Parts: sequence; C-alpha cells; structure tokens
Amino acid sequence: MRRRWAFGLVLALGMPLASVAVSGAAPAGPDALRVDLDDILADARLRGAHAGVVVRDPATDEVLYSRQAADRATPASNAKLLTAAAALEVLGPEYRFRTEVVTNAPQLGPVLLGDLYLRGTGDPTLLATDYDRLAEQVAAAGIREVRGRLRTDDTWFDDVPLGTGWVWDDEPYYYAAPVSALTVAPNTDFDAGTVIVRVVPTVEGRPAQVSLDPPTRAVRIDNRTTTSAEGVADVSVLRDHGGSRVVVSGTIPAGAQPVEDFTTVLDPSAYAADVFARALAAHGVVVRGTGEGTAPGGARVLAERQSMPLRELLVPFMKLSNNGHAEVLVKAMGREVRGEGSWAAGLAVLTEQVRGLGVDPQVLRLVDGSGLSTMDSVTPEQLTVLLDNARERPWFPVFYDSLPVAGVADRMVGGTLRNRMGGTAAAGNVHAKTGSLTGVISLSGYVTAADGRELVFSVVFNDFLGSSPQDLQDAIAIRLAGYDGAADQPRGRVRVPRARVLQDDPATSVDESALECSWVKAC
Repeated sequence: MRRRWAFGLVLALGMPLASVAVSGAAPAGPDALRVDLDDILADARLRGAHAGVVVRDPATDEVLYSRQAADRATPASNAKLLTAAAALEVLGPEYRFRTEVVTNAPQLGPVLLGDLYLRGTGDPTLLATDYDRLAEQVAAAGIREVRGRLRTDDTWFDDVPLGTGWVWDDEPYYYAAPVSALTVAPNTDFDAGTVIVRVVPTVEGRPAQVSLDPPTRAVRIDNRTTTSAEGVADVSVLRDHGGSRVVVSGTIPAGAQPVEDFTTVLDPSAYAADVFARALAAHGVVVRGTGEGTAPGGARVLAERQSMPLRELLVPFMKLSNNGHAEVLVKAMGREVRGEGSWAAGLAVLTEQVRGLGVDPQVLRLVDGSGLSTMDSVTPEQLTVLLDNARERPWFPVFYDSLPVAGVADRMVGGTLRNRMGGTAAAGNVHAKTGSLTGVISLSGYVTAADGRELVFSVVFNDFLGSSPQDLQDAIAIRLAGYDGAADQPRGRVRVPRARVLQDDPATSVDESALECSWVKAC
C-alpha cells in the first residue's frame, strides 16, 4: 500500500496553498478552483470562525486546496470516520455480537434448580422480538420454571455508561443513550438504550394516554399531559437527570395523530432483563425475579443470538450517524485487543489502527467514538489522509457504501445527506460523513469530479455564530463535483438548492438541513 502521510500541508513561508495563483494570467485548473473556494469561504458567517478545508487528488497526491489544514478543530460526527475505519481493521466486516442465555444449574424435568443468566457482548441491534426468540429457545429446552433469578451479565464491557465530556443535559435524549454490553433497541434504526414514548389523545380535558414501546418498567412515566380541544400537539418527554422517572407533559388535540418521542433509560441491563423476563413469561417460563450476576465458567448455553455482521451494521451507524453504535464499537475493540471493554482501551486501539492509515496520533484527540464530546479534536488534513489511505484497504467498499449519499431520498442510502445538494452535480455523487454540534459542522468524504478523477475532501467549520453555514459546505462539494482538471475555469458562487423541510416526522418542524440524526430524529 502506498501510504499517504500529511503532517503539514502548508508552504514553508506559512502561506496556505489556497492563496497561490498564477500572476498575470486568467486562473485555470486548480487555480480556478482555489478562486471559487476562496470566494465561498469569504462568507460573512465565517468571520472569526475556524474554516478548515482540504481537497486531495489521491491519484497524484496533489493537494488541490488547503486552508487551516493543520489546525485542530472539533470534528463532531466526522469522528465516526475514524471509528468505522478502525473497527473494520480490528474487528473485520464479518464481526458479529453474540448474546447468550446460559446456566450451570441442574434441570429436573421442567424446573431449573438455580439461576438463569443473560450474557451480552454489546449488541446494539437487539429488539424485543429478538428477546422473544431467545425466550422461545429456553422454552424449547423444556424449562417452565426457574427456581432462581434471571441475572444479567454485562461484564463484557465496563460499567461506565456515558462518554467523557458529554454534557449532563443531553442525558435524556436518544443520541446520548448509555452504553452497555446488554441493552434493547426499540426500532430498526437500532437506537439502543432508548424507549419510544407514545402519546395518544383521549377526550378534551382529560390526560392523554401514554404507553411505552417496548413495554418496560425500566422507566417510570409521570403523565402530566392534557387533551385539548384544538391546536397543534405540544408534548415534552424528559427523563430526570440520574433517575428513571420520565415526565411527559404538554397538550395534544382530541382526534390528533399520536405523538412519539424517545427517552433514554437509566440502566440498559435492567431494561434488557425486564424485556426478556416478559418474553419468558409469554412463553410460559416463570422466573423468581431479576438481578445482576456474572455467568459461571463452563455454563451450558440454552439460547443464543448473533447480530448482523459489521458490514451491515455500518449502514445505520454511518448513514444515520448513530452515536451508540460508535461507542459500542470502541469498547468492542478494546475488549477484542486488550481484554478490556472500556473507552480507554478501545480508544488506544483505535489510535493505533488509524496511525496505520497515515493519521498522526500527535495531532489527534478522541475521548469517545461518536464525536459527541466537544473535547474531540482532529485536523481536516488528517481526515483526508484517512479517507485517502482507506481506499486501498480490502474493506473499503463496505466503508464507502456506508457513507451518506447526497440528494438520494432513501434514508438508508442518502442518510443525513438525503435532503442536501439535490439536483446538482453532487447528487448521487458525493459520499460523505456529516457532523453537527452547537457551533460545529463538518463534511468529509469522496466526490467524483467532472473530469472523472476521484477526490477526497474535508470541510470542518467551528465557532461560528448565528445561522449555520452548512450551505457553504454544500457549495464546496458541488464545486468539486464540477471540477474539470486543467480545463477548469472559475464559476463564481455556486448555487445551493435549499434543503427540504421534512414533513413526515412529527417530532420536529425544523429544517433538518442544519442538523443530523445525532440531534433530530428526522432522517
């Protein structure tokens, strides 16, 4: 592999490559591209902000554009590029999470004379239906009564549920769900560690009906809703900080469609135990309560489930920017290589792996795998080196296909870019990872230029105020899609189509173009 290293792409005198132009001649080729990208980045919204941009031609190792390339910035969900690449290196595309039901207790006819253990390895894709299938296997083993407890063994990972630098008031929201080796996902986006709260109107003046999907006692609902005569639904779902009480408040008009929102759970393992115990009961298996415990060595397996392979999980992970998947993969890497399912171990492994992909660890700081922490720091230069070198790995097709695709409406193809750059040369062309936090947006990936060359790029904006300059990132990507090599000419300011406002998600009425799935459950 011809490995690209980039520990400084700035000219010796400190002048960025973007400022180079041909004196006395009309700009053409890369110079024309630089003129237009400079014009885009001259937008007033970026005054006083960090605007790091790098464009590379992997075929020639040429840097076509560079601005603040070596300046570290908060990547937001662009950190997932590093996590995904490292996971493919360490775990491999065929890696699967395994969940087992085991025991060392003797069985006397239909009676198990001891404890039953539910043992997990971090599978974020376990649905209530999967726990039902596990319960069916236990019942098929002839067990009808467990004269012991159902115990959860989540010791594959450590007991730290939340990442370093995650802000406390994000705790109730699904994008900051706690991480555990045993958990439940309520949907096929696999938002593990969360429950869907459904609010249905009743009659005017009465409380609305509130239910949970899946049903569980892992959270306690405090229903403060009112069914109104008319108007629009205005419902809030908020879990207490550090507690299991979820306050559901606000109004919903009589006759209106149900409102759904997410809440995280305090204890994912207890959530899994509750869902599994209900499934066992539905299959005629009685247990005497639930609790925690480490499965004994040599226990026999009564039921088991393997997750989809990593190559398939990467689609909801990257397309929908699922934070929980990133953190599970970090801890899984730590367990696989160092025998410790922790952020510290996993991030050490991640750093080792991306070094092998050309990334300089000296200019990288990651404290989580998702980019949710504002303590994360990377340079756009390093992101393009990673993207460049990833092209030569055997797992690259899996990595590439997992990235959101601009302007493609199918959410499992377009993902967080499905409402961006439609009707332009970038639509169906740009494959890139988005990122967003307060005052941070990022976009890094691949684009095929008009002359057929494949380019890698990274655009990271930090510390802007006011409205999001996301349209400037789109303008850059569109301009790259139209780049015509040596024949290229300045185009002037690129027109960026306005992103569509989603009308099919009752959870939000904001323009999803300014946010990604890490923040608004809309894509």
